[in-house]
Amino acid sequence: MRRGSLIMLAVVLIGELMAVLDASVVDTALPTIQADTGAMAADLQWTHAAYSLALAVGLITGGRLGDLYGRKRTFLYGTGAFTAASLLCALAAGPATLIAARAIQGGGAAVMVPQVLATLHVAFSGSARAKAFGLYGTVMSVGSVAGPVLGGMLTQADLFGLTWRSIFLINVPLGIAAVLLGRRYISESRDRRALRLDPLGTVLSALGLLLIAYPLSAGGALGRPWWTFAAMTAGAAVLAGLVLQQRSRTRRGSSPLMVLALFSGRPFCGGMAAQLVVGLLSGLFFMCWTLFLQQGLGLSPSRAAIGFLLLALTEITGAWLSTAAVARHQRRVPQAGALLAALALTAFHLLATAYGTGLTMTVMALPVLALGLGLGMIGAPLTDLTIGRVDDAHAGSASGLFNTAMHLGVALGVVLTGVVFFAHDQTATARGSEVVDAFTVTLPYVIAGLLITWVLMFLLPRATPRAPRH
Repeated sequence: MRRGSLIMLAVVLIGELMAVLDASVVDTALPTIQADTGAMAADLQWTHAAYSLALAVGLITGGRLGDLYGRKRTFLYGTGAFTAASLLCALAAGPATLIAARAIQGGGAAVMVPQVLATLHVAFSGSARAKAFGLYGTVMSVGSVAGPVLGGMLTQADLFGLTWRSIFLINVPLGIAAVLLGRRYISESRDRRALRLDPLGTVLSALGLLLIAYPLSAGGALGRPWWTFAAMTAGAAVLAGLVLQQRSRTRRGSSPLMVLALFSGRPFCGGMAAQLVVGLLSGLFFMCWTLFLQQGLGLSPSRAAIGFLLLALTEITGAWLSTAAVARHQRRVPQAGALLAALALTAFHLLATAYGTGLTMTVMALPVLALGLGLGMIGAPLTDLTIGRVDDAHAGSASGLFNTAMHLGVALGVVLTGVVFFAHDQTATARGSEVVDAFTVTLPYVIAGLLITWVLMFLLPRATPRAPRH
């Protein structure tokens, strides 16, 4: 890659990293935020949920905005809004202001994030595209794991007396740099065939996703009343209506919000389904693992961070290994990663059952390393095999849909912690063997999800056949 291409790659990946980190960086800072601002329990929940909801609801529209008005321009506007909202978060004097700023931040991320994959898709080809997607998968994996660790470290460090505010202020110089460098080094691209935005489709997609995402994000604290299930059912009905509306608009030759032709290919459908399950497993496993390390084994946040660091390092290794292999072996690479991760979690389950609260980081190191390697082999190739064959003109729409699948999956995974993990230990304040037992009960569900992902990946492109010998 040329110098300009490398800078462009770094710029868009910085935008993606900020968006992924801010989905979870606030989690470990919530107790400090509560003490400092006087926030109630519901306020803390909305500090997290406001960002996630705005992000999940806006991704499809954000992807289409890039197709219509230019991915460079849309990325810069989204990054600018995200950066300004991050500053507002840091300056918030009370919970209401913080929640509003978090919603704006999520909206900015929803406009920014789809342009990352779309820009990589259009700007690179062949092995360079595979490497770029490999880095994208690495950023996604590491960002989701590192968010809570970074939030805890920055809050505990209390830099310049800022405590929790530093987790948002760190975005400001990064965002400004991304905008300035992006203006110079990102090439503009758009869908020349698109006419204008689809207002009705935009409303239907936002309403349908909101009706699904809101109960997933906020219903847990309310005890899952009947209306949360009714809302999700209504959301599914609205999305079904969206599909009919999009088909009608496509037949009339109008510009639809979603390019339904994307779903005519097996690789895109299989990749979307696999991405949804991977997001679900991430939301379920990482929350449970965090509680297992600190409340089950009694590790300090800094000691628990070692486990996340080991996982992140091997995820990077897995992503790079898969990037080199996916061009030839195609779907076999992420399938091997899913099986390796399932095997690692099986070993983890046996160790947790045998050692209980006496399990040490040294004993669990090998399964953690194998798990990170397997997850790294899934993320990068899955992106390439799902998005890589999409027409350049529809890259933004495909990216918005792909990211929506991930974030809805994560929200569903967090919900499942209440069904699987907390249902076993009965309380979020449990310690010791109760938490260890709940974790061992949860692991078979994650293993089963990885095997489902392995099956779904049969829809991805097959291995490239070997050339015949002469």
